[in-house]
Amino acid sequence: MNQGTDFDTYAENYDSLLAKGLLITGEDKNYYARGRLVWLARRLRMLHEIPRVVMDFGCGTGTGVPFILEHLGPTRLVGVDISVRSLEIARRDYGCERVEFTLWRQDAADGQIDLVFSNGVFHHIPPNKRDPVVRHVYRALRPGGLFALWENNPWNPGTRYIMRRCPLDKDAKMLAPHETKHLLRSHGFEILSTDFLFIFPRVLRQLRRMEPILAKLPVGGQYQVLVRKPDERHSNTGDTNIVSAGTISDQGTSQS
Repeated sequence: MNQGTDFDTYAENYDSLLAKGLLITGEDKNYYARGRLVWLARRLRMLHEIPRVVMDFGCGTGTGVPFILEHLGPTRLVGVDISVRSLEIARRDYGCERVEFTLWRQDAADGQIDLVFSNGVFHHIPPNKRDPVVRHVYRALRPGGLFALWENNPWNPGTRYIMRRCPLDKDAKMLAPHETKHLLRSHGFEILSTDFLFIFPRVLRQLRRMEPILAKLPVGGQYQVLVRKPDERHSNTGDTNIVSAGTISDQGTSQS
């Protein structure tokens, strides 16, 4: 995970910088963090998957940990990052018996992880460095394990505006959904679903109940590609809609 942005520099004021970028949406980072995990948890239920060991890949200062614990309920959570200072803050604020934080090492994958969760990490990795990172995630997962990769949607003008305002994203190289899926497929992952979330800002929050219906349209501010590391119990299903539009009523994206 070779990032163009020095996150040690931003570790202390990461939240304030992110809040400045999100100001136009009327929401804070917790709204989006909760929405991502609620959506993922419902996807997992439809797959009858209960991940016990979860990796938060690119965990930063650990602010996503409470939402992972609440909505996924793992018995063990491993936060991984390249920023030493961010990990120090994460250990101080969120370290506990179920949660550990460790510096990313490319050779540290052990094939025991049930689910890898990653949000907004890959646009910070230079394109020519992404392949070894995906290989690392693949090796970290057990056979049949899942990788939930969330990225900012470059086709959403609001997302582009927010990223231009945020110093954290000054070196970002955004990935279009088809690029993300190609990257994952090329390393052996099976695509299960692609979803787009976070369409309406808070001022239009009454429309958010429509977002699950629109999740297959590439208009949301972020998208999730959910993939599986193959094993003998699962065949390649392609990019399918494993949850019907009428099934998900996501509390994370329909708050008033």
